[in-house]
Amino acid sequence: MQITRAADYAVRVTIHLATLPPGIKAQRAELARLTDAPSSFLSKVLQRLVQTGLVSSSRGATGGFELAWGKKDLTVLDVVEAIEGRTQLNLCLSDGPTCDRKTWCPGHPVWREAQNALLQVLGGALITNLAKEALANQTLVLVSAVEGNGQPPEEGRPHLPKQPRKAGSRARKTR
Repeated sequence: MQITRAADYAVRVTIHLATLPPGIKAQRAELARLTDAPSSFLSKVLQRLVQTGLVSSSRGATGGFELAWGKKDLTVLDVVEAIEGRTQLNLCLSDGPTCDRKTWCPGHPVWREAQNALLQVLGGALITNLAKEALANQTLVLVSAVEGNGQPPEEGRPHLPKQPRKAGSRARKTR
């Protein structure tokens, strides 16, 4: 059993979007770069996040993606289920007559306990808390780079993203 790449990218995207100040939107290309996701594949993930109401999008020069308003209590479980559908480790765990062995099978309680544990962990992981951790990690990387005589972070360490433009702002030309 493994979470799909789509769900993994969706979690990465929502964490990044939760780090942005209100009114700041991220472009798809920026999200693809920051999440190490193929841009075309990430488009499908973002479309699903928008369809489920977790992320909002707008078009145009000031468009982009942001967490939907009021999603402060968004969990990893919410994001995974937006992409994957309802979490279910085994068919016997769904309601209704899905398995004739459900009432007497010794494996059923094990599956139920494992699913409950997974739901508890993913449901208890708030995207906002993970975003705070991501920002703290970025600060550590920046401090390490400065203390290391301005050397870039070592391979595999996160890089600080470019600050996205605030909605309605334009890049100014310099003469």
